[in-house]
Amino acid sequence: MRFHSPLTIRKMLLIAFLLAGLLPALMVSVLSFYQAKSALRSEIQHDLQTTGKAVAEHVDSVLNERVQNVRSWSQLGIMQDLLIGDIDKRLSNFLAETRQSYAEQYINLDVVDRQGLIVASSRPANIGKPLQTPPVWVAFRDNSQLITLYQLNRRQLMISAPITSQTTFQPMGKLVATFNWQVIESLLDHAAQHSTELALVDDTQAILAQSKHWSDQQHSLHAKADVTSRLPLYGWQIHLNKDHDVAVAPVHRLGNIFIALLGIILVASLLLVRPIAQNISRPLEALTRYVQRFRQPGSTPPESTGPAEVQSLHQAFTQMAAELAESEQQLTRAAKLAVVGEMAAAMSHEVRTPLGIMRSSADVLLREPQLSEDGREVLGFIISETERLNKLVTALIDSARPRPPNKIPLDLQTHLQHVVAMLQKQAQAKQINLSLHATQAVMVAADQDQMTQVLLNLLMNAIQILPEGGRIALYLDSDDQHALISVADNGPGVPTHQQAYLFEAFFTQRAGGVGLGLAVVKQIIEAHGGTISYSTSAWQGAQFNLSLPLATV
Repeated sequence: MRFHSPLTIRKMLLIAFLLAGLLPALMVSVLSFYQAKSALRSEIQHDLQTTGKAVAEHVDSVLNERVQNVRSWSQLGIMQDLLIGDIDKRLSNFLAETRQSYAEQYINLDVVDRQGLIVASSRPANIGKPLQTPPVWVAFRDNSQLITLYQLNRRQLMISAPITSQTTFQPMGKLVATFNWQVIESLLDHAAQHSTELALVDDTQAILAQSKHWSDQQHSLHAKADVTSRLPLYGWQIHLNKDHDVAVAPVHRLGNIFIALLGIILVASLLLVRPIAQNISRPLEALTRYVQRFRQPGSTPPESTGPAEVQSLHQAFTQMAAELAESEQQLTRAAKLAVVGEMAAAMSHEVRTPLGIMRSSADVLLREPQLSEDGREVLGFIISETERLNKLVTALIDSARPRPPNKIPLDLQTHLQHVVAMLQKQAQAKQINLSLHATQAVMVAADQDQMTQVLLNLLMNAIQILPEGGRIALYLDSDDQHALISVADNGPGVPTHQQAYLFEAFFTQRAGGVGLGLAVVKQIIEAHGGTISYSTSAWQGAQFNLSLPLATV
């Protein structure tokens, strides 16, 4: 397997400086590119919306004018020639001249009687023939006059208005104007410029008219404008498309300019950064060679050069080398002291022999009936002090060389009941309420003697520190993986600034205490794979929380 050598400091500095120079420029370029792209898209969308609104207003204007033409022409006096069948062709001549005056707006103008026959027309060949009309598209009243629009047929829109007799006020027929729908499509073609395509759609999204090159492309910019018509043509819209590539072409040109600028920045950075990287890396390389051989005789530190930070690093390395030599000497002394400590722990049991003799002798002397009160007082001092020294020796041995736990299945509920029973007399002597709250059996793998020592230390500490009438509560619970034990009291608790030292050896709050009890408790709990912590009880006193792994089945 082939391993690649790590990067040198010079290469890392070169890369770091290049990134430091290029990344901001790259980020600014990218942000500027996307900002320009977003601004251009917004501007194009705005232009499309403006164009769409203008075209929608124009379409509405054209259609409304055609309807107004038909309505006003149907009310002219010349239309009364329909009563005599236009025998002098005066009405037909009027229709022909009117159509010619509107250029390409109308394909044909016809007047039909009540039987649907053409009586007069702008095209004389149509006279006498029945008028074929498509199905009605929409009918409405304009100034109390009925206007009918027929469905588009061969790109033609037929508009009709009734002709009423001025004497009997009865309908005689109707004027039908065939509007050239190509006018609307030419309007859309005229508005389609700069790669913009337009279409007029109805409320069903069916295309009514479109520019020549209309195509609903997926990769185009889209916009819509509602046709707010004065006619009852609801839901009509102007759809606009603009080719995406054409729209963002200026942004692409801007992107090419940014790429060229980044290339120039890269070349300039290489020319400027290389000497700076060498100025930093050379002192570091010299310092590295010194660290590798500083244990060799005659090794001297290199000259301190380079930037201030490198010189500070040089000073720290040389100082570290001097301190390392001193640390070796201190480690040697510490190793010797550790050996002495081990010997003291091994010999400490020898102290118990004279202590036992002193205690036994004092007990024998206490049985002497002729012993004076002063003698009894002195013997009491001897007995209490030998007990205190014996406890101190035991605590020192336990803290120096704790015994590995001999784990067996242990029912904590039964074990806690046993420990509480052992201490009930001492608690009652101070009128302390010692209670156990354990409602279920909880099995753990633990050393029974060591667990007894843990509980006795915690409960005895509480009993000794509480005044008369105090309260101690022992709780047992469990979760999915751990047994949970809590010892709570209503005593003074531990001040916040002392809680960090609570489980350290020789720390105590009690006068005459040695300060090893909680340290031993922590050692035993951790040897069982558990944890112990301190918190404030519900009575604002001290509470110790123990967690032990449950026994595996």
